[in-house]
Amino acid sequence: MDRTLLPHLAIVLAVHRRGGFAAAAAELGMSASAVSHAVRAVEDHLGQPIFARTTRSVRLTEAGAGFIGMLAPAMGEIADAVDRFGESLGRVSGVLRINAPHVALPLAMTPLVAEMARRHPDLVMEITCDDGLADIVASGHDAGVRLGHTVAQDMVAVRLTPPFEAILVATPRYLATAGEPRGIEALQRHNCIGFRFVTSGGVYAWDLRDQAGAHVSVEVPGTVRVTDALYARDLALAHVGIAYIFEPLVRAELREGRLRQLLPRSAFGEPGLFLYFPRRAAQAPKLRAFVDLAREMLEKSASGQPQPR
Repeated sequence: MDRTLLPHLAIVLAVHRRGGFAAAAAELGMSASAVSHAVRAVEDHLGQPIFARTTRSVRLTEAGAGFIGMLAPAMGEIADAVDRFGESLGRVSGVLRINAPHVALPLAMTPLVAEMARRHPDLVMEITCDDGLADIVASGHDAGVRLGHTVAQDMVAVRLTPPFEAILVATPRYLATAGEPRGIEALQRHNCIGFRFVTSGGVYAWDLRDQAGAHVSVEVPGTVRVTDALYARDLALAHVGIAYIFEPLVRAELREGRLRQLLPRSAFGEPGLFLYFPRRAAQAPKLRAFVDLAREMLEKSASGQPQPR
């Protein structure tokens, strides 16, 4: 291989990770033209394009997807070697890239990231907010966060939160006007705040339990759909309608009476959020430090001990 291409490979990964040349240039502190030149040098060496470019988007070609699939793990091993050397000098360093859905930020990530920043000032943490089921290896992330049942079996999974429930909530003001539903079927007569998946474009059918405790998926009507569960909470608080949301996200509002839980027997149990990563990635000091802290904070939470501030 032409060794002059080695510096360009990280640039190729950055373009893929950021979804464009300008965003990659901003991350790397380079000009967009320099990024484009580096990518073209690699493409010329390979004899085929890695990216299909239009004026509005940059996406992987079929050949590019295969190349990234081989390149990302190899570059990850190089980064791990650098991190392990840093650990030998007594510090956790480098860049820790984590892919996480928006809902995971208040539920798990914010206190972890804050404490990591305090304990390891030489480490840079980069959190990508992504509600799709990303391929963290291909996208160059060290780890991802998902609900437990969506983690692939070939990944190592570390629990970040206890199990929780998805519940129905609305404000007393909305219920005073619209009435309180007495059963799941009554949701069809209410304004329900829907959720649309960004990646697939599909509208989420609410997972609920019927009177017999069986799982049912319910398509609900409503005048508003969102792609962010936290915004559904805000809209519920604005008296728009009924929101379907993870209970920890509205615990304070329920306690204060600003929201009321509806049809509590219909609440659907979720396994909780998990950090997941390839087995080889567990050797990296930066990820080990994050995993150790996650376990420490979860154990303290379970025992009722105060969390780090």
